[in-house]
Formats: sequence, structure tokens, C-alpha cells
Amino acid sequence: MDQKDTTTKSSHDEDLEKREIYTQSSSADPDAEFGGSVERKRLERKLLLKLDARMSILVIIYILNYIDRNNAAAARLRGFEKDLNLKGTEFSTLLSILYVGYILMQVPSNMFLNYIGKPSIYLPVCMMIWGTISVLTGITTNFVGALLTRFFLGFVEAAFFPGALFLISKWYKRDEIGLRTALLYCGSLLSNGFGALIASGILDTMDGKMGRAAWRWLFYIEGALTIFFAFLAIFILPDFPSTSRWLSPIERRLAEKRLAEDVGVGDEEETEGGKRRSGLVMAFSDWRVWWLALALTSMVISLSFNAFFPTLTKTLGFNTTVTLLLCAPPWIFATLMAFLVTRHSDKTGERFYHIICPFLVGILGFIIAISTMNTAARYISLFLMAQSYSGFVTFYAWISGSIPRPPSKRAVALAFINAFSQLGNIAGSYVWPSMWGPSYRNSYAICISTNGLAIFMCYLFRQHLIRANKKLDKEEEERGQEKRGFRYLL
Repeated sequence: MDQKDTTTKSSHDEDLEKREIYTQSSSADPDAEFGGSVERKRLERKLLLKLDARMSILVIIYILNYIDRNNAAAARLRGFEKDLNLKGTEFSTLLSILYVGYILMQVPSNMFLNYIGKPSIYLPVCMMIWGTISVLTGITTNFVGALLTRFFLGFVEAAFFPGALFLISKWYKRDEIGLRTALLYCGSLLSNGFGALIASGILDTMDGKMGRAAWRWLFYIEGALTIFFAFLAIFILPDFPSTSRWLSPIERRLAEKRLAEDVGVGDEEETEGGKRRSGLVMAFSDWRVWWLALALTSMVISLSFNAFFPTLTKTLGFNTTVTLLLCAPPWIFATLMAFLVTRHSDKTGERFYHIICPFLVGILGFIIAISTMNTAARYISLFLMAQSYSGFVTFYAWISGSIPRPPSKRAVALAFINAFSQLGNIAGSYVWPSMWGPSYRNSYAICISTNGLAIFMCYLFRQHLIRANKKLDKEEEERGQEKRGFRYLL
């Protein structure tokens, strides 16, 4: 620990002699400023508990984020297309147009978030706006009106997910990110299940109320819920370590030191409000960012069944209410698997096999769906497909750990990779045309192909990281240091 750090933590009324003694003590024990290693562990547990409690609101926000994004699929089952007089591929266009705005806004949004350092204000305000836009979707009367609301919905929703990933990366170490990313992404997985349950209740009970169709009430009610929770989030969400007021000085110091130790070097010169432009240049000039973006795009296409899950469940032959209820169990199973896989990935420090194994199981699900129209077999295949998301979530953790610093670069990289991958959602909107139903064999074949490509790209990336770690080993050996510095997780 350097002189600057120790003198900063010393009391202002200490004389020079006491400061020298404190510096010597700190040099002998790196945890001396926290009262020793035992006290530091206690303080660290307390910090993580407080942080996890605040971060938990992100799960609720993501549930609402995905519900507002995907409720058109449920509305489709109760007259959405008919009332708006949609024809041909217009419904698919409504799904895909959202991702145009979603792609355009993610990088500027994360750059702005890194600059202001106030996610507790920025993210809830964006949430209020997209909730309002969702409500307005319920009053549209034609294709053009729905098209505009869907475009601007994506434009504003773009702030949340990359912003949440960046916020997590600003607080947690690499061996903690996987589980927290999974818990965040559980919001989207649960939204697929509980969103269908909520939609079922609204569509069954609200049709004709106040002269409005049930699908319109779906947008009204879910949009209003989003606005309500946005107000709560203002008082719950944490800011970044250097801008959070709910931390004591010693907790703030510990939060910053944890991350500095994790990546082997601190971010003193690249903190919030730092070099935004250089972060943009560093991210776009790193081939790994583009490679990870392409791999994630391929994964997104292979997971495009998500947006059409009610349609695929409908092929089982049940009525609308039962169809929506049957949507929930596969996503509850997927949530459980995501939690278990990412937790084990963090514990073992391994990423690659925790990514490809769920995708291989997903391919099995696609093959079953192609091979038979048996009701039980196809429903089981939906479980196998849905659990693929556990590998997808682990991949996000791999991204964060593979681009550890500086934060300005990480902010742009996370936003760009996620934004670029939304091209997969645009393409995926056209992978499931009604004419390919009810078997959707061509659709599943496309998913198998893109899934296989993603696995191959992950393998090549792992080989690159192995070489990078060997280079770090060699550099430390040449300097006569122990092999204990930063290493990429494989």
C-alpha cells in the first residue's frame, strides 16, 4: 500500500510519527486499515449483504423490462393483429423494430452512465419513460402507431440491461459476477413464465372492461406497474462506489480496493467522469470485443424461440389460457438451472464448459422438436431449449471478466456487445413465420446451426485466453514474481 493511501486514511490530528508507524504497519499487513484480515472479512460480508439487498431491485426491473418488451406475443393471442389490421410480416416487423432503437442507444447510454456516475437516477427515469410508452401502445389503432411506440420503447429500454451489467461490474469481483449476472438475468427468465401468467389473468378477466379489448388492458396494467417500481428504484438502487452516499468511508475504501486487487491494478485514472472518448476507441479497436459480439449474436438467434414461446406452446394443441399457463414451468426450470450453473461456474472459476454444455442440451431439445409432433415430447423439448439460457448468462459473466479494465472501455464494450447482439433478435423475428408451423422444422434447424457456430467461437476464444494466461505466467517468471497476479478465467 502506498504512502498516499495510508495517509488519506489516517486521522487529521495524528502527528508525523504516528503516520509513519501506521504506514509501516500497513506495509506488513495489507488489511491493517480495515483492522486486520479477520475484521476485513467481516466488513466485506456486511458490505456484500448491503449491496446484494440493493441490487435485488434489478431483478424486478428486468422482469418488467422483458414483460413490456415481449407482451406483444401474448397480445397476439387475443386479437392484437386483428384489431390493428396487421398483414403479412407486419407483426414480425413490430417485434424487430424495437431492436433498432435498442441497438442505437446502448453505447451512448452506457458512456453517459459512466460519466455521471448516478445509476440510481438515470435508470429509474428511463424506466418511467418506457413504462409510459408501453401504456401508449394500448391506445394505438393501426400499424404505424404501434410501430412508433415499439421503436421508442426499444430506444429507452436500451439503457437498462447494459447499464445493469456495468453497475454489477463496478461492485463485484470476477468470481462474484457470474452469480449476480445470473440473478439479474433470472428477471428475464422469470418474466417469460410469470409474464405469461399475468397476461393470462388480464386477458381472461379484462376483455370489454370500459369498452376496451383485453390486449389493450395488458399494455395499460403492465406499463403502470413499471412506472410504480421506477419510483421505488430511485431510493433503492446503488450508485458507483465513489458516488454512493450510503457507504461509510471505510466501506467505500474496501469496495474500491476489492476491485483493484481483483484485476491487479486500480482504476484511479479511469473512474467515473473519466476518459469517455478513449474508452470508445479502446473498445472498438480491440478485436476481442467484436469476436464476443459476433458469438453473442449467434447465441441470440439460437434463442429466438423466446419471443415466440406462446406460439410454440400453442402447437401442443391447448386453448389460449392453458397455453399461457404451460409457458411458465419451462422458464422456472431455466431460472433454476441458470442459478445452479453460474454459481458452480463462479465457484470453480471455469466458464467455457459451463457455457457449451447447456447449449448442447438445447440442441437436443431442438432435435426432439424437429423429430416428433408428440405432445409430451415437444413439451419436454421446450424445457431443454429454455435451459440454454444458463449458458447464455454465463457467457455474459465471461465477457465482463475478459475485459476487466479500464471502466470506460468496459462500459462501452458491454454496451456494444449487447447492442450488436440485438441484430440477432432482429433476424430472429423472421425465423418463426406462421407458414413454417406447426412443426417449425426450418426454424429449429436455424437455431441448431447458430448454436453450433457460437460453441465453435467460444472454443477459439478459450484457446486465445489460454495463450494470454501463459504469456502472463512468462512475464511474471521473467520478473522473478510469484504466479499470483491477474489471470483470465477459462
